[in-house]
Amino acid sequence: MSIISRRARRGFTAVVALVAASALLTGCLYALIPDDASSPRESVAPDLSGVPTELLPYYEQELTWVECDDAPGFECTSVTAPLDWSDPDAGDLSLAVIRHQASDGAPVGSLLTNPGGPGASGVDLIRDSLGFAVGDELSGAYDVIGFDPRGVGASTAVTCLDAEAMDSYLYDIAPGERGSVEWEQTLTEGNEEFATACEANSDGILPYITTDASARDMDLLRAVLGDDTLNYLGYSYGTFLGATYAKLFPERVGRLVLDGAVDPSISGLDVSTTQALGFESALRAYMEYCLAGDDCPFRGSVDEAMADLGALLASVDRAPLTGSDGRELGADSLMTAIVAALYSQESWPYLTIALTETLEGLPDTAFFLADFYNGRELGEYIDNSTEAFRAYNCMDYPADELESDVADAEALIAAEAPTVAPYWSGPDPCDVWPYAPTGVREPIAAEGAAPILVIGTTNDPATPYEWSVSLADQLESGVLITRVGEGHTGFNKGSACVDDAVVAYFLDGTVPDGDLTCE
Repeated sequence: MSIISRRARRGFTAVVALVAASALLTGCLYALIPDDASSPRESVAPDLSGVPTELLPYYEQELTWVECDDAPGFECTSVTAPLDWSDPDAGDLSLAVIRHQASDGAPVGSLLTNPGGPGASGVDLIRDSLGFAVGDELSGAYDVIGFDPRGVGASTAVTCLDAEAMDSYLYDIAPGERGSVEWEQTLTEGNEEFATACEANSDGILPYITTDASARDMDLLRAVLGDDTLNYLGYSYGTFLGATYAKLFPERVGRLVLDGAVDPSISGLDVSTTQALGFESALRAYMEYCLAGDDCPFRGSVDEAMADLGALLASVDRAPLTGSDGRELGADSLMTAIVAALYSQESWPYLTIALTETLEGLPDTAFFLADFYNGRELGEYIDNSTEAFRAYNCMDYPADELESDVADAEALIAAEAPTVAPYWSGPDPCDVWPYAPTGVREPIAAEGAAPILVIGTTNDPATPYEWSVSLADQLESGVLITRVGEGHTGFNKGSACVDDAVVAYFLDGTVPDGDLTCE
């Protein structure tokens, strides 16, 4: 059994979730480092001299922009990319792209964005939340570009289960005691059915849904947009995508900001372990906040309240609660709800409501949070983020953990994250994926690249701060910006210090004079 459970494999939840949560749940000293390579270029025909002959038809394609059907003021197009970058004769796929033209006049260039995941829609991010994604100053100066990576959304997409089968896969409660042979067998059978459906319904694209291929797609987008270098803002998993681009094309790095970094050098087991500890830490921070209010359903110290929450999870694990739509809320779905709310402090009041109602036997708000995490609305799934997430991670992460390493990780999580631990492990869904992983886990230096800003938040549960520190250290030109605070990612999260540094970098090429800490 691998400790990388279904939830842990889904750990890099996209920042697009935070955008929606903000609207849905709450209603609501620098030195200029001269470096010509980092200066934005005007959008002109890029230099294609280094492009292999067999790839020139892709790089020379002309784009036709039309107003997006569902987004007045935005333009949409599609870009054709090779299915297999090593064999262009293997076929093509389509990438959906959206553009918001610079509102202040002539753009300094294009600014590509990625909201994370893997599996979140970049088209949706820019269409629905342009201001949150990049802010007014950047959308004034740049043509802001959102795109759905291969396998995602409106691009050629990974397709697996229908809504009814997805409900069963994500929410059904496995029989038998947690950790028993019967319990594990049921979950493994569910993983097999999911993988089989993905293979049957995705038209042969699964082996090519990788971060390496997606980074090569970004270089294609850079070129067909008319830019000689790539300007890019990536969140969460989007930092891994951006760092991979810098590894593959260091000479084409323009201005890159990687916010909420993923450490490309650590294994999937290390990812899962660090995230478990991160969510426990965030949960304790939430509990301190809860106990300071008048409406908290828990009492006593943080330790006592965490113990009571553990008891609540154990209770619904033994005796699930039935929601108004007939679904049963067990401990796994309740933990999903908790995790969803921990991504942003603005969602903490809704976690209080969900936990209060669950203690009263009413699970609907907890289901609301879990559904939000899973991309489910009114019984339907509004995107394919779960499917794409699985496809990318099963191809990107080598399955090289030793049993002894797994045992050590489980022991560490049990000791340091006791509330989360019982619901973090389970059969690894990638064990039954139809294709072996092709990705590697290694440090990324991107020698020769222009300065790259890496943002880390000190109590980020999903992409823990030490990952940002590590990535900034790995990158030859990395500069670390530390946001002291809670929640996932740091730009446009209320820190003028962080925001000013990012905006100055994108607008003027101003790079912090060494690492920067924003209290």
